[in-house]
Parts: sequence; C-alpha cells; structure tokens
Amino acid sequence: CFVARYYQMEKYLRGRPEMQSVLSINKIIAKKERDKVSLIGMVYEKTVTKTGHIILTMEDPTGKVAVHISKEKRELIQQAKNLILDDVVGMTGVFNQKAIYGDSIVWPDIPFNTELKKADEEGRAIFLSDVHIGSKYFLSEEFNKFLSWLRGELGNETQKELAAQIKYIFIIGDLVDGVGVYPEQDKELVLKDINEQYREAARLLSLIPSQIKIFIIPGNHDCVHLFEPQPPIYEDYAKPLYEMPNVVMLSNPAVVSVGQTENFSGINVLLYHGYSFDHYVSEVDSIRNNGGYSRIDLTMKFLLKRRHLAPTFASNQLSPAFNFDPLVIDTVPDIFATGHIHYSLAANFKNVTLISGSCWQSSTPFQEKMGHKPEPARVPVINLKTREIKILKFID
Repeated sequence: CFVARYYQMEKYLRGRPEMQSVLSINKIIAKKERDKVSLIGMVYEKTVTKTGHIILTMEDPTGKVAVHISKEKRELIQQAKNLILDDVVGMTGVFNQKAIYGDSIVWPDIPFNTELKKADEEGRAIFLSDVHIGSKYFLSEEFNKFLSWLRGELGNETQKELAAQIKYIFIIGDLVDGVGVYPEQDKELVLKDINEQYREAARLLSLIPSQIKIFIIPGNHDCVHLFEPQPPIYEDYAKPLYEMPNVVMLSNPAVVSVGQTENFSGINVLLYHGYSFDHYVSEVDSIRNNGGYSRIDLTMKFLLKRRHLAPTFASNQLSPAFNFDPLVIDTVPDIFATGHIHYSLAANFKNVTLISGSCWQSSTPFQEKMGHKPEPARVPVINLKTREIKILKFID
C-alpha cells in the first residue's frame, strides 16, 4: 500500500519544475561529494536536535538517506516542522558526506483552481454530519425543526424560498450513535438496538421532501468496519435506508458529482468523515496552536497539500487490501466536506470550498472531559450556482 502511494504521489511531484532532475536514492548515494541533488521520498523518521536542526530519514524503493535541515534557513525549518511521518515530498539540496543538506521542500499539493466552478442552474446543497440518532444526547427537537424548515413549514418567506431550492443533502458519517462503540455506551443510548437506530433514521429522513437526493457515507459510529476506506453502511442493518428511492449509500471517502447538465460537467464533492483529524490536531503544532478543532480548515488544508486523507500510519485504521492507496486525493475536488469534529465551518483553499458539517448531539461527558465544545444544529448550505455559503442555526 505504501509503495503504491509512493508511485501515486511521484507522478504529481515529477511534474513540478523543481523536480525535473530527480534521482533515486541509490544513485544519489553513489554521486560525488558536493553535488546538487533532488529526490522524491517518504519521511521514514524525523528528529529535532538539541540545537534546533531537523534531521530526516527519507526513503524511496531503492534505499534511505539522511536529510539535514538547518535552523538557520528559517522558512525551510518552518516547513520541515510541518513534515509528518509517511509524508511523500520532493527535496532539493547538496549531497555531502553521505547526507543531503536541504534547500527546499516540494509538496504534492493540489493545483490552484483558476476559476471557481459554478453550476449553470439554480440549486443548493446541504451538509450534515454526526446526527447520532439513538443517543440520549440527540437533539431531537432541533432536528425536527430543521426537517420542518425543509418542508416549507417553518421560517419567513426568504427562508422558505431557500428551503425550496435544496436539491442535495450530504450526510457525512455518524448518522446513528451505534452500539458498543465505546465502553458503557449503552448507558447513553435511548435506542439500544442498531436495527432500531437505523429504522428511526429512515423514519426521520423520510420526512424530507422526496425530490431531494440524500447521499450518506459512514463514520466511526455507523454499522460498518472502522478500517478506511469504509464500505457503505451494511444493508443488513440499514435496509430501510436502502429502500428509500432518494437515498444513495456511499463509501467513506467518496466523490460525488452534482449539478450536471448538458453544458456543465458537474461539481465534484469529496466526502470524508474525518476520523484521521484527531491525530493531526493533536500532533501538528501549527494546527494545535492555531485553533485546533475550532479551525478544522487548517487540518483540511494540511491534507489537501499532501493530497492524502490520512498520510501518517496510525492516524486512521488503514485497510491495505488494494493495489493502490484509496485515500490519495486523485480527483481535485470543488468542495471538500467533512464531519467528525462536531463543529461547523466554511472556508476556501485554492478555490476549493471547505465545509465541516456540525452535529445534532449535545455535549457528551467524554467531550466535556476532553475540553471539546461542540457547536450543534448548524447547517451549511451552498448555492451551487454562486458558490455562496450560509450557515443556518436551528438551536437557541
């Protein structure tokens, strides 16, 4: 899986001007002293010295080499601080005494979308996540208020007109609270049977106008294995959802194209629940010290720059049962939408719209213990024709 990832990333990096003279590591080691070199490698090890320099061990399919990053190169050392284990990046520098002294770091990165892609017909999309149906902390009153608004039964004329324009709803994981997800969870459940939770989910979603297409991906609380990529929620447990004609059950992650017409190719939406986010909020200083969970857009940008949804091994539970790495971001999305962190947010990165989908669960004892303050019952709504975003609030 990691070798496959290396070659997937290599094709992005070789296209960069700085990487035109890339050599494999075994050929670099064989070169003369003081030669300028460039390589594409995976970060095998990272050490910060007592004096503040960074030493990386980089590897490719041919071998390993040490790369020294001097603290005197201030911009470069800041970039190197953001390197994580298993990053695949390009490096340039000078080879001397069996090591490379780094000059630059080149990321796979997504290209800048020169134009903000817009649908040619009116239509809006809603992004929900972490509904947690079955939990005693599920905000039933607020969720029913949201459903009433969708049916045009709530709000002023402007708000009702907005509801009438909704074409798509994306539910980005944790539709239900699950059973046995963590120790003594049964004490926090009002619905203790997983089948019952999905029946209730189907009942609630059936109250949404049938012309609205609903896309659902699993999260870590749903009835499906935790290894990513996750398949769609198991039909044996969620059959009522599969029987709904306007519901599409998808994997996690998934890419959906919406708004297609005869003259418009559609807007690509990358959906990822976000299980890996906890690792980067905890381990990356530039994310943790600049807002952490309340600035999850920093994590989303961090991952887009790496073109991977969980680059470090152990940031998620990986299923290596493929001859390619399915978490590489091959298709550059127009919208990158996530959940998991129970906090709603909208931002922009290189004309990719970043959306985090809030939650419908009040603060749990575990969250209070961790100092995590969710922001529930917020609904990001995007106008696909203008790409304008509103975040609606259904809680007092």
